[in-house]
Amino acid sequence: RASFNRARPPRRLLICVFAPYLMATAYPAGQREESSNMAQKVSTEARDRALGKLKGWSLADGREAIRKKFVFADFNQAFGFMARAALVAEKLDHHPEWFNVYKTVEVTLSTHDAGGLTELDFKLAEAMDKFAG
Repeated sequence: RASFNRARPPRRLLICVFAPYLMATAYPAGQREESSNMAQKVSTEARDRALGKLKGWSLADGREAIRKKFVFADFNQAFGFMARAALVAEKLDHHPEWFNVYKTVEVTLSTHDAGGLTELDFKLAEAMDKFAG
């Protein structure tokens, strides 16, 4: 039976499950990069500069978003990538739209609250590229 210490600040728990392992990471309150100030949409010029620094990312058709398709060796690598990206997304409090089938992960990034692209989208894209190798 777990005992709870009521004197501790509340913890947020993110659980990512991938076969056959369970990985849990708790963020004490205040460790996340809270987005209490709404992220501001980047200008077209800033968007184009940031997109130019990213390899393989492109503007999504019909909306203000960026997208990329990642292809890995197998499902385990694809899901491991998603688990690592999820930890960064949780820390940024900025979550991707993604679709996974076997070894492929398709990602679309946009900041819905801002109605388009913000620096958060490009930060998360950079982290995802790093994780993908």
